[in-house]
Amino acid sequence: MSDRERRRRENGVLSGLRDLRIELAILNHRVGGKAELKDLDFDCLDVIARHGPISPTALAARVGIHAATMTGILNRLEEGGWITRERAEGDRRGVLVASTPDRQREVYGMFGGMNTRMGRICARYSDAELDAIADFLGRTVDAGRESADEIG
Repeated sequence: MSDRERRRRENGVLSGLRDLRIELAILNHRVGGKAELKDLDFDCLDVIARHGPISPTALAARVGIHAATMTGILNRLEEGGWITRERAEGDRRGVLVASTPDRQREVYGMFGGMNTRMGRICARYSDAELDAIADFLGRTVDAGRESADEIG
């Protein structure tokens, strides 16, 4: 394969990732709107659901926002019944936030169409191909996180 063909393929991957980012942002925005969540609130809720319970400070650092902004987001999420705040064991001042299972099921239900479509797509690939795709996506996530950390 020539260098030119290789660059064309790599550009195709990068273009595909940009298209994917846009479509997922639109999907998330629409699901968040249906759930009456602001985009950043919805992003924080997703991080909490996937990586929680988590401290507000760690969550703010993960999504790259100021702790005071995080307080407002957590207040809205708690008022909507999306999260709970609990005292951290062994630290009377420490707080951990966790998602509430019932509200999470509501959100997951809104992604039913996407999950069904993704299941159909994955069914077309062999186990080895799925492993390669998962590896690529994991490395892409790491690259994105490292790049975001560099920006601050």
